[in-house]
This record gives sequence, structure tokens and C-alpha cells, in this order.
Amino acid sequence: MTLIKTKRRFPLGVFADPFESFAPMSRLMDNTVGHWLETPDLRAGLRFDVREDEKSYVFETELAGIAKEDIDITLEDGVLAVSAEKKSASDVNDGAGYHLRERRFGRVERSFRIPLPVDEDNVAAALKDGVLTITLTKVEAAQPRRIEVKS
Repeated sequence: MTLIKTKRRFPLGVFADPFESFAPMSRLMDNTVGHWLETPDLRAGLRFDVREDEKSYVFETELAGIAKEDIDITLEDGVLAVSAEKKSASDVNDGAGYHLRERRFGRVERSFRIPLPVDEDNVAAALKDGVLTITLTKVEAAQPRRIEVKS
């Protein structure tokens, strides 16, 4: 939208506005990835580190400022689901006295399909120094066996 109309000093062509050709690309970037470049918040979801050793799979994520009572972990039908809720300080004091509030609050969740068999009865979770660690113990997969035919 143009608020002030001006006469072009140069005819269209080589001497046109040199940045005009960047406008469509700029709009495209704003519409597709621009929201990812904003300040990260809880809506971005939980970010995990997942590692494996010979006996287990270990999932780790940072949950600073979240109480263990506000974390829910389920493992059902091969899907590990983790959700947590960070409560706002304004829930306690109605937000009075703030000049600036940049910390984000709300509910986040993430789920993983676990493709290999794990012992669903032997899952451990620990929250220490703001890092949630979930350990899934591996189960040996059923090995195919040769069946002998008897006469």
C-alpha cells in the first residue's frame, strides 16, 4: 500500500527501484519461515536428545521451571508421549509489577513412535537440574526359529 505517490525520476527498466525485485522473495520468506525466526517459545514444542546403548534408549529434554507434578509421560502401543505445563508467575500474583515479560508459559507435548520392542513395564524417568531423562529398556526381539517337521 502506497501512502504517498511520487514521480519516478528514472524510467522503468534498469534504473527502476533496485530492491523491488526482492519484494516477492521477502514476502515468501515471511510467510513460510518467518515465524520460525521469531523468539522461540513453548509452542515450538519439546526438543529431545535421543541416544542408544546396548541395553536401553535414553530420551533427554530440558524442562527448566517445570515441576515434576506438571509432567505426564505415557508409553502405550509403541508410542512414547511426553507433555508438560509451565505455569505462569501471573497465576500466583496476577502479573502485577512487571515492566517486561519475555518468558513463555503454557503446555507442550511431543510423541515418538518406538519401532523396536521395549519393556513397557520397565520405564524410568528422572527430573534433575531441569533435565528430564526417560530410559526405555530394550527387549530382545523374538528370533525366528526353525521348526522341524516330524513324520
